[in-house]
Amino acid sequence: MKPLSQLLEQNPVFSSLTPNETAELVRMALKRTYQKDEKIILYGDVWPHIFLVGEGKVEALKESSDGRSLHVACFGKGELFWGLAFFHEDAPMPVTLQARENSVLYLWAKDSVLPIFLRNGQVSWEISRLMADRMQHASDLVEGLAFHPVAGRLARLLLDHFETAGDASISRYLTLDEMAARIGSTREMVCRALYSFSDKKLIEVTRTEFVLTDHEGLAQLSKGV
Repeated sequence: MKPLSQLLEQNPVFSSLTPNETAELVRMALKRTYQKDEKIILYGDVWPHIFLVGEGKVEALKESSDGRSLHVACFGKGELFWGLAFFHEDAPMPVTLQARENSVLYLWAKDSVLPIFLRNGQVSWEISRLMADRMQHASDLVEGLAFHPVAGRLARLLLDHFETAGDASISRYLTLDEMAARIGSTREMVCRALYSFSDKKLIEVTRTEFVLTDHEGLAQLSKGV
């Protein structure tokens, strides 16, 4: 695992800090470890902290009263996130944060790092840029949920995974519930859509993997065509 000082130097928000300021952040950081699927903070809690992922992945989830989950975002090694109360006093968390895999986080309380942020304009600018990126991601997510049917959203999810793997086959490491959380649906709808894709010869579904058989057809479906 990379030392915290190196992670800070490589992160755009902190890269402008002086060596002394970076050392100060390293000294003040609270290192926390989480097991896979362990909750880090719950929806509705007041959490005035900011954190950097040292190892692993952290997933942000919106949960409904009937037990369904929507995957909102995922933060990997070197990425930054914060509780809403870091910027607005007593503001509750809008999401639940959960370790997607065994993870190490470095946390800072608002009161400890705010003086450094306030005296370094570049930090404030980079946080603003990061917030703009997150807002664009949220806008894209809402647009997908509002205007694309379940089948189209699932097709896009599968294509993203095929493209990331760089292969025509991918393992079924995501459960039906996890796939449903990523597209804002239910496991029943996901299961139905997967076998509809199979019937249309867009993919082959086995017990252990998905095999892409018609890239163009799946791509057209992802666009709602």
